Amino acid sequence: MPKSLPLAALLLVVFASAASAQQPPAVRIRGTIEAVDGAMLSIKSRDGADMKVRTTDNVAVFGVAKTDLSEIKPGSYIGVTAMPEPDGTQKAIAVHIFPENQRGAAEGFRPWDLRANSTMTNATVAETVKGTDGQNITVKYKDGEKKVVVPPDTPVVTFVAGDKSELKPGAKIIIFGALKKDDGTLEANRVNVGRDGIAPPM
Repeated sequence: MPKSLPLAALLLVVFASAASAQQPPAVRIRGTIEAVDGAMLSIKSRDGADMKVRTTDNVAVFGVAKTDLSEIKPGSYIGVTAMPEPDGTQKAIAVHIFPENQRGAAEGFRPWDLRANSTMTNATVAETVKGTDGQNITVKYKDGEKKVVVPPDTPVVTFVAGDKSELKPGAKIIIFGALKKDDGTLEANRVNVGRDGIAPPM
């Protein structure tokens, strides 16, 4: 057997390990901060689990603030948490409006975990028309488009700049992508905090 084959096999293992190390699994966390110890957040998750998440030195904190449905206009970049309807439309259960500097964030359509069978669409508003059941919105993303019905009672929020002082006991938060480190700890470089007592609805 040529000597190069075992070396090639070894290199494949090394490269595969390096690739997997570059993509640690991300964890989505919804819950309430119970305690803060330096960079470590103790969080009670929505299902009652106690979790510890270390924030990075440069953690970005964003407030999640209520806004009005009227703020959703053609050209807005939004995220729609929704339930699929039999006719193929998406019925919104929450909408968040991204600030302009986050346009394009996580663009596309995907399964979501707010409820069983829920979905998330991050896309640009192409058209908005008032309908009998609420606002009818067409959103477009790079691989397609979705038609969304936003009932009048749907929570609509926007992201606003925040700071670390908002990471305090009692704050309701969502972390979209905490990284699980090799030692099993969780690390977050962004935390979204509900403003004025609201829980981030997405």
